[in-house]
Amino acid sequence: MINLGVAAHSEPTTGLMDKARRFVSSLPSDEARLMLGGYWGAMAYVADAARERGIEVVFVLPHDPPVIPPRGRGLVSIDTGMDFKGRSVILVRSSDALAALGGESGTMLEVLMAYSMGIPSVVLRSGMPSDTLERLGSGGGRVDSRDGPAISFVDTPEELARKSLEAARHGRQI
Repeated sequence: MINLGVAAHSEPTTGLMDKARRFVSSLPSDEARLMLGGYWGAMAYVADAARERGIEVVFVLPHDPPVIPPRGRGLVSIDTGMDFKGRSVILVRSSDALAALGGESGTMLEVLMAYSMGIPSVVLRSGMPSDTLERLGSGGGRVDSRDGPAISFVDTPEELARKSLEAARHGRQI
């Protein structure tokens, strides 16, 4: 089972909500377990779509999350006792790959954290601030001289699902 981390904006647009559902619809229901940092914004749409398809969801929660995730079969909540940035370390470190649906500084932090940990990450070009990650460095998805997996960028939620799973299957470098 692949632990697929998902980074997403906490206050999504209607377009991002649709992309979240399309992303989850493109995942095989028996191959991935989704790791989410909470149950609000686009993360809630990802979680709800995954639940409908029978995909397991693990919520890696900050201390005092603004919304408590639902309980039930296939839903696991981990209370980290940490702030939002601290819980991101656990979320990313526990993921075989990170799929970023689009967001702001929190999403960008998680993508850069994955890069620095040698965990492959794939970013959806979403029209959100996380798109600026593509401009970092000299191109090719490399932010610095690290030899781990480069950050990849895609144009559709379906590509995000496919490429994230491929990256997770290929393995991470620590």
